[in-house]
Amino acid sequence: MNTPPSPPSNDRSSDPMLSAAQTVRLVIGALGISILLATLFTAFSPRLFSGEFGAAIQAILTPQVIDDPSAPIARAAIRVGIVSGHWGNADDSGAVCGNGAKEVDLNYNIASLVRQELERQGYTVDLLQEFDPRLEGYQAAAVISIHNDTCQDLGPDFTGYKVAAAVGSRDPNLSARLVACLNSRYGTATGLFYHDSLTLDMTEYHAFSEVDPVTTAAIIETGFMYMDYPLLSGQPDLVAKGVVDGILCFLNNENVEVTPTP
Repeated sequence: MNTPPSPPSNDRSSDPMLSAAQTVRLVIGALGISILLATLFTAFSPRLFSGEFGAAIQAILTPQVIDDPSAPIARAAIRVGIVSGHWGNADDSGAVCGNGAKEVDLNYNIASLVRQELERQGYTVDLLQEFDPRLEGYQAAAVISIHNDTCQDLGPDFTGYKVAAAVGSRDPNLSARLVACLNSRYGTATGLFYHDSLTLDMTEYHAFSEVDPVTTAAIIETGFMYMDYPLLSGQPDLVAKGVVDGILCFLNNENVEVTPTP
């Protein structure tokens, strides 16, 4: 008994013309989606937003510390400005001690070590003078100005460091986070305590009003040049480490206790 022939198949997947057309449509569709996603990621820059939403977007897009060979490439896109206090200002070298030590020299030594370490880790760093013309409209993930306090013998209580952000900064939450990171990591690295004696020279520091509003900025006085001089002059690498650790805490969105900003 002969088996009846099977009915003709409706499956056209083997049709070479149809297969080619489907492939073209898939490629065009994938290309369109890629262009759309790239446009969205470009358009939704954290700088277009302010407040909590902008901070959240920025936190999401902030590169994290990972064991990945491509990490240095990502870090190179992150710019950090380090202001070496009083550097380049012939009219004001900062505090001057009886032994001839100058604040400007201590600041520059520490700032140079901070730049060196951040660059070693792959970040783009600008070492800036006190009144550097580049500060006008300067854009970076963060700007930190490094200074030191008086050489005068004011008693044993005048030891420690101070950190301040701009009063009335555009994003007080980010500013508070940078200050918290510097406070936490610097104190841990150096063993110094925070000294609660902020001045208007810190909270109204001139560079705060010069940099672009999207740039988060802070100033740190790494110690008192009388009581803390052995640390500042004898262990500048440790001082620099404290500053670097604070900056990395901010850039990498590390856990830190932040005082809520009203």
